[in-house]
Amino acid sequence: MEISLQYIGFAFLVVSLSWFIALLQKFWLRPKRFEHALRAQGLTGTPYKFPFGDVLQFIELRKMAYAKPMPLSHDIIPRVAPYFQQVMNQHGKKAFAWFEQEPTVILNDPESVWHVLTKQQNIFVKPEQDTSEKLLLPGLFAHQGEKWKKHRRIINPAFHLEKLKLMLPAFSTCCEELICKWNKLIDLKEFSELDVLPEFKAFTGDVISRTAFGSSFEEGRRIFELQEELVMLVVEASINSYIPFYKHLPTKKNKRMKDINREVEKILRDMIEQREKAMVNGQATSNDLLGILLETNIRESQEGGIKNAMTTEDVIDECKLFYIAGHETTTASLTWALVLLSMHPEWQERAREEVFNLFGGSKPDYDGLSQLKIVTMIMHEVMRLYPPVNFMERRAAAEVKLGEVTYPSGVHFLLPYIFLHRNPETWGPNANEFNPERFAQGVAKASVHGAFLPFSGGPRVCIGQNFSMLEAKLCLVRILQHFRFELSPAYAHAPYNLVTMQPQYGAQIIIRRC
Repeated sequence: MEISLQYIGFAFLVVSLSWFIALLQKFWLRPKRFEHALRAQGLTGTPYKFPFGDVLQFIELRKMAYAKPMPLSHDIIPRVAPYFQQVMNQHGKKAFAWFEQEPTVILNDPESVWHVLTKQQNIFVKPEQDTSEKLLLPGLFAHQGEKWKKHRRIINPAFHLEKLKLMLPAFSTCCEELICKWNKLIDLKEFSELDVLPEFKAFTGDVISRTAFGSSFEEGRRIFELQEELVMLVVEASINSYIPFYKHLPTKKNKRMKDINREVEKILRDMIEQREKAMVNGQATSNDLLGILLETNIRESQEGGIKNAMTTEDVIDECKLFYIAGHETTTASLTWALVLLSMHPEWQERAREEVFNLFGGSKPDYDGLSQLKIVTMIMHEVMRLYPPVNFMERRAAAEVKLGEVTYPSGVHFLLPYIFLHRNPETWGPNANEFNPERFAQGVAKASVHGAFLPFSGGPRVCIGQNFSMLEAKLCLVRILQHFRFELSPAYAHAPYNLVTMQPQYGAQIIIRRC
């Protein structure tokens, strides 16, 4: 009995010591090795702070920045990225900071960012998502390597030019519903004040529901409602993501996220099974995103075997991503477009003049939309100053040399699009000013590679960028044909980051008929 107790005590001591060494390695020794390796090569940054690095300081600075609106200006970095601005002010354009136990190197130069986005894709990989991120941004956004290549190949046909042209009537239908709704508001008086942020959320949700699922429009709307709720829950959960095991705790919000995911997956699985059954029975496939995706997937399976095709779960994840990526990006772009054109009425008038010269009061067709120069310049400038996504992140899967520095495996790289879009070396001394004229000769002549990345860049550039631009331009054209608009006195300028950058207190606009 005594020997047995001694054995148990010894085993407990060994296990405890192993745990202690593992924790010491994770929370102190490994971070300090990272820090030494970076500083030895001339990089500067914040010192590692046990146990979570700079997370608490990041949260505190963001909380302070979001506490009140800012002046009506496009110099928004102090509000949307106060922590990263502070780090770079103190340590330079290529500095490092700490989010938990691995360093994040901020690459604030276009050349380095373009290299990370376009070269050595097996080295510069996307960091592993946590549980809540996987619920919100699955599929193509999250996959790596061969699985990403397979999914990209299967999804690509849905966004080919000829397919986008077929979706234009669905875009147009949603636009007409929006215009009709706004006209009814004005019928009661000479003008109407409305918050365009929820208006555009509803509009882009309807567009995705129609173009992704066609005849299954009502089911699509239900998915949209659930995904909207999920976005807010995931953003709230991200505040506590640094706390060990927090995401696994049986909290009310964690449970709700899982319930939403189950309901969305059930709706999508039922729709997919119905479509697949109809295709087996010889019925024609729809020209919506789901129909094109399933048709391509079946063809891949027939030509290369089941390993070349996506599973039903894969298709479900891609459909969920259609919703989040498909409506969040365009909602943000349209909302900021109306805010900026209200702030700069001379450009609103130039855009309206171009629209009436091309279309009069008629509905635009695809060829006409492709001829828009002023409107395109405006949309590019809107997305330069207010990019849908402010940052992207990559992680070194192995030791890698970038410039003159060799980075150890495990280092993270922050690609700060919001800073690159305002770099005076690229955009000139007026980089914080709204000036669509800088895009008069097109994107290529306005900047250098890596300096303008509203849809990211390289092989992983947003697959739906043409979809989003077509939708946004059509909607903006129809609004310009029907309404003049200006900022409401109730508008408070307060950009902040959710999944995309949005106005924190809404976007109150006064509209009048042209």
